[in-house]
Amino acid sequence: MPSSSPHHCFPSRSILLPFSKPIFFCNAPILRSVSVRSQPLGSDGFGGGSNKHISLEKHSVSSASVIDFLTLCHRLKTTKRKGWINNGIKGAESIADHMYRMALMGLIASDVPGLNRERCIKIALVHDIAEAIVGDITPSDGVPKAEKSRREQAALNEMCEVLGGGMRAEEIKELWLEYENNSSLEANLVKDFDKVEMILQALEYETEHGKVLDEFFISTAGKFQTEIGKSWAAEIISRRKSLSAKRLS
Repeated sequence: MPSSSPHHCFPSRSILLPFSKPIFFCNAPILRSVSVRSQPLGSDGFGGGSNKHISLEKHSVSSASVIDFLTLCHRLKTTKRKGWINNGIKGAESIADHMYRMALMGLIASDVPGLNRERCIKIALVHDIAEAIVGDITPSDGVPKAEKSRREQAALNEMCEVLGGGMRAEEIKELWLEYENNSSLEANLVKDFDKVEMILQALEYETEHGKVLDEFFISTAGKFQTEIGKSWAAEIISRRKSLSAKRLS
Protein backbone atom coordinates (compact mmCIF):
# COMPACT_ATOMS: atom_id res chain seq x y z
CA MET A 1 0.00 0.00 0.00
CA PRO A 2 1.16 3.62 -0.45
CA SER A 3 3.30 4.79 2.42
CA SER A 4 1.01 7.78 2.95
CA SER A 5 -1.78 5.53 4.20
CA PRO A 6 -2.17 5.63 8.02
CA HIS A 7 -3.59 2.10 8.02
CA HIS A 8 -1.65 -1.03 7.26
CA CYS A 9 -2.80 -4.32 5.78
CA PHE A 10 -0.81 -7.48 6.23
CA PRO A 11 -0.99 -11.08 5.06
CA SER A 12 -1.64 -13.56 7.84
CA ARG A 13 1.51 -15.64 8.16
CA SER A 14 -0.30 -18.94 8.66
CA ILE A 15 -2.69 -18.40 5.79
CA LEU A 16 0.10 -18.26 3.20
CA LEU A 17 0.02 -21.92 2.26
CA PRO A 18 1.31 -23.44 -0.99
CA PHE A 19 -2.16 -24.09 -2.34
CA SER A 20 -3.63 -20.68 -1.62
CA LYS A 21 -3.37 -17.00 -2.36
CA PRO A 22 -2.59 -14.59 0.48
CA ILE A 23 -5.53 -12.94 2.15
CA PHE A 24 -4.91 -9.45 3.45
CA PHE A 25 -6.36 -8.44 6.76
CA CYS A 26 -6.62 -4.83 7.81
CA ASN A 27 -5.87 -3.62 11.29
CA ALA A 28 -7.29 -0.16 11.01
CA PRO A 29 -9.13 1.17 14.05
CA ILE A 30 -11.46 4.04 13.27
CA LEU A 31 -12.43 6.66 15.82
CA ARG A 32 -16.07 7.53 15.58
CA SER A 33 -18.31 9.99 17.39
CA VAL A 34 -21.99 9.15 17.65
CA SER A 35 -24.59 11.78 18.44
CA VAL A 36 -27.44 10.54 20.61
CA ARG A 37 -30.48 12.79 21.05
CA SER A 38 -31.83 12.63 24.59
CA GLN A 39 -34.89 14.75 25.27
CA PRO A 40 -38.23 14.60 27.08
CA LEU A 41 -41.33 14.21 24.96
CA GLY A 42 -43.64 17.18 24.54
CA SER A 43 -47.38 17.18 24.04
CA ASP A 44 -46.87 16.70 20.30
CA GLY A 45 -44.80 13.61 20.82
CA PHE A 46 -41.53 15.44 20.22
CA GLY A 47 -39.50 17.62 22.45
CA GLY A 48 -36.57 19.89 22.86
CA GLY A 49 -33.51 18.77 24.61
CA SER A 50 -29.77 18.58 24.50
CA ASN A 51 -27.55 16.35 22.40
CA LYS A 52 -25.26 14.02 24.26
CA HIS A 53 -22.13 12.91 22.41
CA ILE A 54 -20.71 9.51 23.14
CA SER A 55 -17.25 8.81 21.77
CA LEU A 56 -16.81 5.18 20.78
CA GLU A 57 -13.07 4.83 20.47
CA LYS A 58 -11.71 1.99 18.38
CA HIS A 59 -15.28 0.94 17.68
CA SER A 60 -14.24 -0.87 14.50
CA VAL A 61 -11.53 -3.09 16.01
CA SER A 62 -13.85 -6.02 16.73
CA SER A 63 -15.67 -5.39 13.47
CA ALA A 64 -12.38 -5.63 11.58
CA SER A 65 -11.67 -9.00 13.20
CA VAL A 66 -15.13 -10.25 12.28
CA ILE A 67 -14.75 -9.21 8.64
CA ASP A 68 -11.27 -10.77 8.50
CA PHE A 69 -12.72 -14.02 9.83
CA LEU A 70 -15.64 -13.98 7.42
CA THR A 71 -13.30 -13.22 4.53
CA LEU A 72 -11.28 -16.29 5.44
CA CYS A 73 -14.49 -18.34 5.65
CA HIS A 74 -15.23 -17.34 2.05
CA ARG A 75 -12.96 -20.24 1.08
CA LEU A 76 -15.60 -22.62 2.43
CA LYS A 77 -17.93 -21.32 -0.28
CA THR A 78 -15.40 -21.80 -3.08
CA THR A 79 -13.62 -25.02 -2.07
CA LYS A 80 -15.31 -28.03 -3.66
CA ARG A 81 -15.74 -31.29 -1.77
CA LYS A 82 -12.97 -33.54 -2.98
CA GLY A 83 -14.92 -36.81 -2.95
CA TRP A 84 -17.12 -35.50 -5.76
CA ILE A 85 -14.20 -34.03 -7.68
CA ASN A 86 -12.46 -37.41 -7.55
CA ASN A 87 -15.58 -38.97 -9.09
CA GLY A 88 -15.69 -36.51 -11.96
CA ILE A 89 -18.69 -34.51 -10.77
CA LYS A 90 -18.81 -31.14 -12.53
CA GLY A 91 -20.09 -28.23 -10.49
CA ALA A 92 -19.61 -30.18 -7.27
CA GLU A 93 -20.92 -28.82 -3.99
CA SER A 94 -18.68 -26.71 -1.79
CA ILE A 95 -17.80 -27.29 1.85
CA ALA A 96 -20.23 -24.52 2.80
CA ASP A 97 -23.01 -26.17 0.76
CA HIS A 98 -22.50 -29.35 2.75
CA MET A 99 -22.50 -27.61 6.14
CA TYR A 100 -25.54 -25.50 5.30
CA ARG A 101 -27.76 -28.48 4.57
CA MET A 102 -26.50 -30.17 7.73
CA ALA A 103 -27.54 -27.07 9.69
CA LEU A 104 -30.99 -27.32 8.12
CA MET A 105 -31.17 -30.91 9.34
CA GLY A 106 -30.63 -29.64 12.87
CA LEU A 107 -33.39 -27.11 12.36
CA ILE A 108 -36.01 -29.64 11.20
CA ALA A 109 -35.05 -32.70 13.25
CA SER A 110 -37.64 -34.08 15.64
CA ASP A 111 -37.31 -33.23 19.30
CA VAL A 112 -35.41 -35.83 21.29
CA PRO A 113 -35.28 -35.86 25.11
CA GLY A 114 -32.08 -34.22 26.28
CA LEU A 115 -31.15 -32.99 22.79
CA ASN A 116 -30.32 -29.31 22.19
CA ARG A 117 -31.20 -28.72 18.53
CA GLU A 118 -29.76 -25.22 18.55
CA ARG A 119 -26.42 -26.68 19.57
CA CYS A 120 -26.71 -29.21 16.72
CA ILE A 121 -27.09 -26.33 14.27
CA LYS A 122 -24.02 -24.60 15.70
CA ILE A 123 -21.93 -27.78 15.56
CA ALA A 124 -23.00 -28.38 11.96
CA LEU A 125 -21.90 -24.87 11.03
CA VAL A 126 -18.40 -25.24 12.48
CA HIS A 127 -17.56 -28.94 12.13
CA ASP A 128 -15.66 -28.46 8.83
CA ILE A 129 -14.70 -24.83 9.35
CA ALA A 130 -10.95 -25.58 9.57
CA GLU A 131 -11.10 -26.74 5.95
CA ALA A 132 -11.02 -23.06 5.01
CA ILE A 133 -7.26 -23.43 5.59
CA VAL A 134 -6.39 -27.14 5.27
CA GLY A 135 -8.85 -27.98 2.51
CA ASP A 136 -11.02 -31.08 2.27
CA ILE A 137 -8.82 -33.97 3.40
CA THR A 138 -10.36 -37.28 2.32
CA PRO A 139 -9.36 -40.93 2.92
CA SER A 140 -7.96 -41.00 -0.63
CA ASP A 141 -5.29 -38.50 0.47
CA GLY A 142 -3.71 -41.12 2.73
CA VAL A 143 -3.42 -38.74 5.68
CA PRO A 144 -3.61 -40.59 9.03
CA LYS A 145 -6.61 -39.67 11.16
CA ALA A 146 -4.44 -38.27 13.96
CA GLU A 147 -2.50 -36.08 11.54
CA LYS A 148 -5.70 -34.84 9.91
CA SER A 149 -7.04 -33.89 13.33
CA ARG A 150 -3.77 -32.14 14.22
CA ARG A 151 -3.81 -30.07 11.03
CA GLU A 152 -7.43 -29.09 11.50
CA GLN A 153 -6.88 -28.20 15.17
CA ALA A 154 -3.98 -25.92 14.22
CA ALA A 155 -6.06 -24.32 11.47
CA LEU A 156 -8.98 -23.80 13.85
CA ASN A 157 -6.70 -22.09 16.36
CA GLU A 158 -5.39 -19.82 13.61
CA MET A 159 -8.92 -18.91 12.55
CA CYS A 160 -9.89 -18.10 16.12
CA GLU A 161 -6.85 -15.82 16.36
CA VAL A 162 -8.04 -14.04 13.21
CA LEU A 163 -11.42 -13.61 14.92
CA GLY A 164 -9.60 -11.95 17.80
CA GLY A 165 -10.14 -14.56 20.48
CA GLY A 166 -12.74 -14.03 23.14
CA MET A 167 -15.99 -15.78 23.95
CA ARG A 168 -17.14 -16.46 20.41
CA ALA A 169 -13.79 -17.93 19.41
CA GLU A 170 -13.79 -20.16 22.48
CA GLU A 171 -17.31 -21.31 21.64
CA ILE A 172 -16.23 -22.27 18.12
CA LYS A 173 -13.33 -24.29 19.54
CA GLU A 174 -15.59 -26.00 22.06
CA LEU A 175 -18.18 -26.92 19.41
CA TRP A 176 -15.51 -28.23 17.04
CA LEU A 177 -13.87 -30.38 19.73
CA GLU A 178 -17.25 -31.73 20.82
CA TYR A 179 -17.86 -32.93 17.26
CA GLU A 180 -14.31 -34.17 16.79
CA ASN A 181 -14.49 -36.23 19.98
CA ASN A 182 -18.09 -37.33 19.37
CA SER A 183 -18.63 -36.49 23.01
CA SER A 184 -22.32 -35.56 23.28
CA LEU A 185 -25.75 -36.52 22.02
CA GLU A 186 -25.63 -33.45 19.79
CA ALA A 187 -22.28 -34.51 18.32
CA ASN A 188 -23.63 -38.03 17.72
CA LEU A 189 -26.54 -36.63 15.75
CA VAL A 190 -24.42 -34.17 13.74
CA LYS A 191 -22.04 -37.01 12.88
CA ASP A 192 -25.10 -38.76 11.45
CA PHE A 193 -26.13 -35.57 9.63
CA ASP A 194 -22.69 -35.56 8.01
CA LYS A 195 -23.22 -39.04 6.60
CA VAL A 196 -26.87 -38.47 5.71
CA GLU A 197 -26.02 -35.32 3.79
CA MET A 198 -23.27 -37.13 1.94
CA ILE A 199 -25.39 -40.07 0.78
CA LEU A 200 -28.28 -37.77 -0.12
CA GLN A 201 -25.87 -35.75 -2.25
CA ALA A 202 -24.52 -38.97 -3.75
CA LEU A 203 -28.04 -40.02 -4.70
CA GLU A 204 -28.68 -36.63 -6.27
CA TYR A 205 -25.47 -36.83 -8.28
CA GLU A 206 -26.27 -40.37 -9.39
CA THR A 207 -29.61 -39.10 -10.67
CA GLU A 208 -28.24 -35.95 -12.29
CA HIS A 209 -25.06 -37.37 -13.80
CA GLY A 210 -25.98 -41.00 -14.43
CA LYS A 211 -23.15 -42.23 -12.22
CA VAL A 212 -22.91 -45.08 -9.73
CA LEU A 213 -21.46 -43.83 -6.45
CA ASP A 214 -21.55 -47.01 -4.39
CA GLU A 215 -18.49 -46.10 -2.32
CA PHE A 216 -20.36 -43.43 -0.36
CA PHE A 217 -23.14 -45.80 0.62
CA ILE A 218 -20.73 -48.62 1.45
CA SER A 219 -18.51 -46.41 3.63
CA THR A 220 -21.45 -45.24 5.75
CA ALA A 221 -23.40 -48.51 6.04
CA GLY A 222 -24.01 -49.52 9.66
CA LYS A 223 -22.30 -46.40 11.05
CA PHE A 224 -25.31 -44.31 12.02
CA GLN A 225 -25.55 -43.73 15.77
CA THR A 226 -29.01 -42.22 16.27
CA GLU A 227 -32.55 -43.22 15.42
CA ILE A 228 -32.99 -40.05 13.40
CA GLY A 229 -29.86 -40.78 11.40
CA LYS A 230 -30.84 -44.39 10.82
CA SER A 231 -34.35 -43.43 9.74
CA TRP A 232 -33.24 -40.74 7.31
CA ALA A 233 -30.51 -42.93 5.84
CA ALA A 234 -32.99 -45.78 5.35
CA GLU A 235 -35.32 -43.45 3.45
CA ILE A 236 -32.50 -42.34 1.14
CA ILE A 237 -31.41 -45.93 0.50
CA SER A 238 -35.01 -46.95 -0.18
CA ARG A 239 -35.38 -44.19 -2.74
CA ARG A 240 -32.10 -45.21 -4.35
CA LYS A 241 -33.29 -48.80 -4.71
CA SER A 242 -36.57 -47.63 -6.26
CA LEU A 243 -34.78 -45.43 -8.77
CA SER A 244 -32.43 -48.27 -9.64
CA ALA A 245 -35.36 -50.64 -10.19
CA LYS A 246 -37.06 -48.13 -12.49
CA ARG A 247 -33.91 -47.77 -14.60
CA LEU A 248 -33.64 -51.53 -14.97
CA SER A 249 -37.32 -52.05 -15.85
